[in-house]
Amino acid sequence: MLPWVQTASDAPYFITENGANWTPIGQNDAITWPELEGLFRRKNIGEADRYLAWLAEHGVTCLRLMLEYAQGEHRYFENPAGTFSQNMVRLWDDLFTLCAKHNLRILLTPVDTFWMWKRWQYHPYNRKNGGPCAKRSEWLICPDTLAAVKNRLSFVAERWGGSGVLFAWDLWNEIHPAHANGRTDVFETFINELSTHLRELEMRLYGRCHPQTVSIFGPTLQEQPAAADVIFRHKMLDFASTHFYDAGTIDNPKDTVASAITAGQLVREALSHLPASRPFFDSEHGPIHAFKDKHIIFAHDFDDEYFRHIQWAHIASGAAGGGMRWPNRHPHCLTPGMRLAQKAMAGFTDLIDWKNFRRKNLNEELTVSDRRFAAFACADGRQAVLWLLRTDTQVKRPDRLRSLDQHAPGIPVEITLPGMTAGHYEVITWDTVHGRAVEKQFVQVKSDETLHLHLASVVSDIAVAVRPA
Repeated sequence: MLPWVQTASDAPYFITENGANWTPIGQNDAITWPELEGLFRRKNIGEADRYLAWLAEHGVTCLRLMLEYAQGEHRYFENPAGTFSQNMVRLWDDLFTLCAKHNLRILLTPVDTFWMWKRWQYHPYNRKNGGPCAKRSEWLICPDTLAAVKNRLSFVAERWGGSGVLFAWDLWNEIHPAHANGRTDVFETFINELSTHLRELEMRLYGRCHPQTVSIFGPTLQEQPAAADVIFRHKMLDFASTHFYDAGTIDNPKDTVASAITAGQLVREALSHLPASRPFFDSEHGPIHAFKDKHIIFAHDFDDEYFRHIQWAHIASGAAGGGMRWPNRHPHCLTPGMRLAQKAMAGFTDLIDWKNFRRKNLNEELTVSDRRFAAFACADGRQAVLWLLRTDTQVKRPDRLRSLDQHAPGIPVEITLPGMTAGHYEVITWDTVHGRAVEKQFVQVKSDETLHLHLASVVSDIAVAVRPA
């Protein structure tokens, strides 16, 4: 059996119950998308098995999944409300078994709020269809709907909650004022109700609880800043997660640099809201506006670089793992290049002792000798993660987008990282494309507590791990 995952006791990262470091590396998946659709009615379990094996081979540790996918009428978890579909229950039985086989875990959210909202007229929770709720704008304030969601969570916790495959609960996907007649003041009570119910049930069944979060569409925090109190600091939640859909950079990229810079800024902002030991990661990002509204599917090479840059900006700025892409491609699948990028990051994560890494974001505190780099960093005085990204070699492509010139002449760079404890350190530079160490050097931090690094030649980007020698 897979050991359960929990938050580290004194660091904003995750560990297994055995005390091993564990990093969420993965993406959003769905039971109706090509690689997993064969699980329904057991049409092609072998295809799903091979897909999950491939993910594991590429360093993926976690899938974010919704219990149902409400884009159509054939994947409702309950139909009618309160009656659990046997085909769906069997699908999840098989998926949990396969994930256990391949050491993969699931970040599970019980309701697909996006399609549930858009296709509310068909959903079993709609009172017109025999469900508990009169209006979609009352999901968070309707007592009968709360009871229905609790009942759903109870069923899932009783059937699959004993498995270490279940990494954590995303109690409500993209919580939004529209779900509560425009109010945010009900968020805290709603989350408290679901969280308490689930914790009491899991404690009774298993004597412990899976971690919990509630996700939010990132731009909502700009429109409703009061929601930050709940998303980042609710006393019942174990970690924070938002969705990085920044307008103009991440949701509709024109190049592969601006989106990474924005991701670093969003991580820094999120960490400023958090208790020091609470983990954070982006649980959805991707070119949603370009895909959904402009019907653009980016070329593989551009999208691979965009993906890779965002994930390194994410982890180097102090978030756990590389963030979780929503494919926003047709079909809804990540490219082979993105899988290689995940594998490259998985190798890097072995270089840091996350359970003892009490990181602070230093994106604005470190200094770089050359203005042609964007820099991202987090450190705690004994360990550090850095990522440097060239900004001056963007070339225009035939599709009018811009990506980095991977054949540009390398340039040297000096880095100064403050706040490091005096002592000797091993510095490992990491090739983010091929997933391998480029160079190891040993440096000494003197009494001024400043780490000075010299990198002889950087072509496009480079990651750096710093740890005690």
